[in-house]
Amino acid sequence: MVRGCERVSPMREAILLVGGQGTRLRPLTINTPKPMLPVAGVPFTVHQILRARDAGITRIVLATSYRADVFASFIADADLGIDVVIATEEVPLGTGGAIRFASSFLEGGPQDPVVIFNGDVLTGLDIDALVNTHQDSAADVTLYLTQVADPRAYGLVPTSPEGRVLQFLEKPQTPEEIVTDQINAGCYVFTRSVIEGIPEGRPVSVEREIFPELLAAGQTVMGVVDPGYWLDLGQPMDFVRGSVDLVVGNAPSPAVVNPGGSLVLAEAVIDATARVDGGTTIGVGSRIGANSQINASVVFDSAVIGSDVTITNSIIGEGSVIGDSCVISDSVVGDFAQVGAGNELRAGARVWVNAQLGDRAIRFSTDK
Repeated sequence: MVRGCERVSPMREAILLVGGQGTRLRPLTINTPKPMLPVAGVPFTVHQILRARDAGITRIVLATSYRADVFASFIADADLGIDVVIATEEVPLGTGGAIRFASSFLEGGPQDPVVIFNGDVLTGLDIDALVNTHQDSAADVTLYLTQVADPRAYGLVPTSPEGRVLQFLEKPQTPEEIVTDQINAGCYVFTRSVIEGIPEGRPVSVEREIFPELLAAGQTVMGVVDPGYWLDLGQPMDFVRGSVDLVVGNAPSPAVVNPGGSLVLAEAVIDATARVDGGTTIGVGSRIGANSQINASVVFDSAVIGSDVTITNSIIGEGSVIGDSCVISDSVVGDFAQVGAGNELRAGARVWVNAQLGDRAIRFSTDK
């Protein structure tokens, strides 16, 4: 392949990093790895795979570790119109180590671009444009950047007017340290030969180790700011927001065919007097009782919601049972939990997997 001004059609391959344990989303990730949690009716990984497919990627490697069996079982039965390969680390290797390990499953040449996706980022990124920019600039690595109103929780990535990355800065501690509103948005394009230079067999951070080393060595690291939709689904309320945005059509995905006010999956039963809206998803076989109101929430498969229940901006786990007259807001109920009648869960409360709460208590989160 000739790199530089002459546009060619390289082999399009990708690595999807899905090996994390999803600790910030517990208890939802006790039984299911984070990328396999249902978001707007399908595992989140499916949204990412289909967007990669539609951008012309023909082969994608899932870099798995935690609960790798869940991915393998799903992919074995799925027909997603793209070649999907499972690469399972015996021990977690970090972002850079996972990329290096998964690269042995790629088939392209040393100068071909490889797209890397973080497994918890929902985005409207123009993937094809990112790859083309990487190729046109003869870059070693090209980063997808997004602009945020408050960058204090993120590492900053300032760039030159031409788009060349100047530094990778840690989270700013003072206003003077906020030199840009651009952050690493969790998608990269590597030239395959650069991946081969990542150390093998040990944990490696691509953000803290590989990217700074590339800059120090004078290699070409480009940054592309894309103004489209971006959201990290790593926290429960962001997970809810992402699902809602997919359902109503604010976030793009080929897996959501008909965006609307809610998504009710097969065999779910909703009482005629109940109201489901605000981008809520009701999972397969779930039941919603009389006069209940479910707004901007995610109800997983086979859950049972009693009568006169109000659920707002919350997640109800698979097979869980919510008793009559409960009020649940900004909270998470784990799989197969039972919440007795009259309970109130508010302000980030989390009910663990298989937990049983008696009737009529008020519980708030103790998390800060």
